[in-house]
Amino acid sequence: MKILVCFGTRPEAIKMAPVCYSLKKEGLDYKVCVTAQHREMLDQVLSFFEITPNFDLNLMQTNQSLNQLSARIIAAMDTVFRDESFDLVLVHGDTTTSAMVALAAFQHGIRIGHVEAGLRTHNKYAPFPEEINRQLTGRLADFHFAPTFRAKQNLLNELIPSSQIYLTGNTIVDALYMTKLKIDDGFISPAMEVLKEQIDFNKKIILVTGHRRENFGKKFEQICQALLEIAQRSDVCMVFPVHLNPNINNQVTVLLGNHPNIILIEPIDYATMVWLLSQSALVISDSGGIQEEAPSFGVPVLVTRNVTERPEGVETGCSILVGASVTQITKHANAILDEKRRVNGSKNPYGDGTAATQIVQQIRNILG
Repeated sequence: MKILVCFGTRPEAIKMAPVCYSLKKEGLDYKVCVTAQHREMLDQVLSFFEITPNFDLNLMQTNQSLNQLSARIIAAMDTVFRDESFDLVLVHGDTTTSAMVALAAFQHGIRIGHVEAGLRTHNKYAPFPEEINRQLTGRLADFHFAPTFRAKQNLLNELIPSSQIYLTGNTIVDALYMTKLKIDDGFISPAMEVLKEQIDFNKKIILVTGHRRENFGKKFEQICQALLEIAQRSDVCMVFPVHLNPNINNQVTVLLGNHPNIILIEPIDYATMVWLLSQSALVISDSGGIQEEAPSFGVPVLVTRNVTERPEGVETGCSILVGASVTQITKHANAILDEKRRVNGSKNPYGDGTAATQIVQQIRNILG
């Protein structure tokens, strides 16, 4: 049996790295294809996890539209599938890469496994375009590796046969543990060294990230206003790795630059992000992955979105939905920083670090 593992963005690479490790450990015949939907950030992860793609489609272009990217992915995958046959294609999550690779595989009659299947907001514009990407991939997939009971139930509600759904946990917890082990063994990145000089660790560290299209423009302006208000506290040091997308980068630089309690930095490698997360008292973010990672360190997350396809964190008290509201962001941030509200740090609801092993075991059973 031949397996193709395909991804294109940094988050996908992080979450698929443990799957690649487990496939290799089990001696299964697999190859890796990257679309490079994100180039620089993807390459950081490939280097850290020592993954060398067999196919690098290098499809990233400045300011290309989603339709242009989608068309180029399908055309490129058509060539990959025409030149080599595969029994199973593994895709991840909710990216344009996932949906378009799944569509291309389906049209070549190749079975599809969807890692991190079943997450839903049931609002096709939040997150945009990720919600529809994930639903489309779910309709095309033959095997669904669901990270939580809620995700599994979503798939059952959509009449996916239970025999095609496998409850595994989320591979991001595996990646987090793998990375933490390297750091504990002495791994130090150049970015860590720089940040150790910049950050005042006598203050409470707030980690900020943002990249969602749904927040571009006015909403992101409101989020920045909330960050400015929180940064007036003398006991905080805010660290913001700013996304390369000019829709975010330009706005953040203008609104938050030159504040003494805010450190704006370029996007950081995954190991540095994990280390920084472990040092933080609070996360303010619209990221999906960080909602799944932070509970492992007992760090609360203010989710700057109105809905989340990861409700388990909200239900267990690990995260709070605050949208782009200045009032909600500042209120909850101050409550956490003043220790009037504590996160539930007893257990990560997204997994125990064995998801990739479970996925590969199921693949072995599926393919024989």
